[in-house]
Amino acid sequence: QLQLVQSGGGLVQPGGSLRLSCAASGFTLDFYAIGWFRQAPGKEREEVSCISSSDGSTYYADSVKGRFTLSRDNAKNTVLLQMNSLKPDDTAIYYCAARRGQTAQDMCDLHYYYAMDAWGIGSLVTVSA
Repeated sequence: QLQLVQSGGGLVQPGGSLRLSCAASGFTLDFYAIGWFRQAPGKEREEVSCISSSDGSTYYADSVKGRFTLSRDNAKNTVLLQMNSLKPDDTAIYYCAARRGQTAQDMCDLHYYYAMDAWGIGSLVTVSA
């Protein structure tokens, strides 16, 4: 059974940093693209950042570009989302997802949102003074 275990998140002041991790259980992340998505109360879900299954290329939504960094730690079978310069608009529940053999851009295409192979349970990120 494919499982993704999320950790990180919490409360941070505007301008602060948080790191979210997404660890695979029961499978190897090497062959899977990983994506982060978020949904805030009263707002539509949106893509945040994705990393491809092959060459490690990444995609970032315009709203987080330059502030968030997505990376793989293959030794730990984990993907890390480093979030810097956080803003109140970043407040949301963040979910990681895995899908085999995707490019970063396709992984972040919301048309494929319901075609993922595995999902994390979500991590709450609150950015507030």
